[in-house]
Amino acid sequence: MRIVISEFISLDGVVQAPGGQGEDDDNGFAHGGWSHPFFDAEVVGGAFAEVTTKAEALLFGRRTWQTMAGAWPERAGDPFADQMNSIPKYVVSATLGESDLTWNNTTLIPGADAVARIRELHGADGGDLVVMGSPTLVRTLLSEGLVDELRLMVMPVLVGGGKSIFPEDGGLRPLELVSSVTASTGTQVCVYRPAARA
Repeated sequence: MRIVISEFISLDGVVQAPGGQGEDDDNGFAHGGWSHPFFDAEVVGGAFAEVTTKAEALLFGRRTWQTMAGAWPERAGDPFADQMNSIPKYVVSATLGESDLTWNNTTLIPGADAVARIRELHGADGGDLVVMGSPTLVRTLLSEGLVDELRLMVMPVLVGGGKSIFPEDGGLRPLELVSSVTASTGTQVCVYRPAARA
């Protein structure tokens, strides 16, 4: 399975709480919902729909999964919501138990087994395994060389600090820009894949 990362990201590399206040206010983050002015249905919405349409399964960290699990089941009846609710989902967590998996079609990956289990999924036959949000998980996947594609919706705003998906381990990871399109709001949807190493 290809592991595809899809992120709303500020120009200064922040992915924390793009959807709304209270989504993730760790470390006093006060700009929840910062992505809203830069969203457009055609380009940004289209990119988001494209990546989820191609997904065979979704992979989340605990906090992002809990946010999604609290939002999507109540939207049943909408085609996109129905897809989100029916698609297989994996959540990496050291604290959730099987009884916490209230969002249907969710499989728990215990935190201690995460890298090994995700390597198994990555090596298995199948379509795209899509990760949204989940910055801690994405940093781990990038560090472990388990990301096949980064789909970044780069929004023209500086948030001034917050959670990032990028490892800070000193590693050099060249990427190739595969495609780029600019929305009327100034958001650039950029698709990157790991560059072939010389």
